Amino acid sequence: MAGIYLHIPFCKTRCIYCDFYSSTQSNLIKDYISALCRELEMRKEYLQDESIETIYFGGGTPSLLSEKDFHQIFDIIEHTYGLSACKEITLEANPDDLSPEYLETLSHLPFNRISIGIQTFNNATLRLLKRRHNAEQAIRAVEHCRQAGFNNISIDLIYGLPGETEETWQKDLEQAISLNVEHISAYHLTYEKGTPIYNMLQKKQIKEVDEESSIRFFTLLVNNLTAAGYEHYEISNFCLPEKYSRHNTSYWKGIKYLGCGPSAHSFDGETREWNVSSITSYIKGINTNERSYKTEHLDTNTRYNELIITSIRTRWGLSLEQVSLTFGQNYLDYCLSMARKFIENGQLEILNEHLKLTEEGIFISDGIMSELLKVED
Repeated sequence: MAGIYLHIPFCKTRCIYCDFYSSTQSNLIKDYISALCRELEMRKEYLQDESIETIYFGGGTPSLLSEKDFHQIFDIIEHTYGLSACKEITLEANPDDLSPEYLETLSHLPFNRISIGIQTFNNATLRLLKRRHNAEQAIRAVEHCRQAGFNNISIDLIYGLPGETEETWQKDLEQAISLNVEHISAYHLTYEKGTPIYNMLQKKQIKEVDEESSIRFFTLLVNNLTAAGYEHYEISNFCLPEKYSRHNTSYWKGIKYLGCGPSAHSFDGETREWNVSSITSYIKGINTNERSYKTEHLDTNTRYNELIITSIRTRWGLSLEQVSLTFGQNYLDYCLSMARKFIENGQLEILNEHLKLTEEGIFISDGIMSELLKVED
């Protein structure tokens, strides 16, 4: 099985925290969709005839596309790869795009999962972040999705925002839980260099939350969502039973995927590729049959380290058998020796031949994963 990621890099406006590649040049959408479809055809052999299990439209703002755009893309995927084995097809969307009329259109397309970028229900913070929606629109968007027949809805939240308190974060969590969505992703705000919010931080126009507050916010997140019946299946992701993101989970399990569009990454098990981060360069390269991309050949240490980083962060943990079969006894011995102190401290445990974080270990997961990595010999 394999997945397809389609990057839709268009936004009406850019949020001040976002460092994903995007553009406000909506006049290029028609040419871009044609190039995207051509790339899908050009790279048919990349997944080596693996059946497509998941498709993910990410961005940018994929909900800016029209019914005609979606039909053009799905027709190519159906003809080139087939859709019969596909179990999950996700559309990322902005709340203010999800009108009843637009959702009626989506309901007649192959989409069976909607991921809504809400971020917060605090209107003042939404304005600071330059989000296009308000809290009421976010709530209505979920209601509209239900009315259109979607029964697999995910929402994104951000915490550690400027001026955030335990009280405001608690209110966000309570509102999110009340929507009874199937999936919630919650990420701590990061100040990526080059973003407007990073520049605001440097100019001391806003203040970054301290580490103690971050830990309290994360504790509130875990306690509230698990008490509400959500399974904490990955550090930043929670779901109702069996409603985990199949597509994102494929990344964490090392499953092959094809990424199309500017800045999109692909992985075939041995190498990683990524396209140029420019719409105009991307379109030109595709149209001249000279796709602009880079390739990284993953050596043994890199593949081992990626397995550590992607698997330890999930509820399934790291398969010790997989380490042994894929990398050999020396790597398994190394992994267990580096994990020993965390096992003794109750931060890691071995269950059913899988190395997993404990509840205590989740709070220092980055440090644990860093210790388990294999440095150059």
